[in-house]
Amino acid sequence: MSRTMTRDEIFAEIVEILSDTFELEKDTIKLESTLYEDLDLDSIDAVDIFVQLRDMTGRRPDPETAKQIRTVDELVTFVENEIAAAERGEAEPDVPMPTGGSNG
Repeated sequence: MSRTMTRDEIFAEIVEILSDTFELEKDTIKLESTLYEDLDLDSIDAVDIFVQLRDMTGRRPDPETAKQIRTVDELVTFVENEIAAAERGEAEPDVPMPTGGSNG
């Protein structure tokens, strides 16, 4: 049912997520943009991104892998890998999704 997305399609979708969710100008979001410095996101924003990426990948992200992502390009690669893993039928990481609760 799903089809493989190209890197360009994944990047375009990530740009949409970032611009819609965080009110960023689309033309300021580049592959080399750093999430925390260039785009001024924080760890709570990162959780929001990964919650939305789950809709794209159909998989729960591994928090340890997610924590290492620093650039938009790395985010695109992460999504590519997650989509490929889903297509191979790999099991999701056995960890709960972080939530944006009031304890932090």
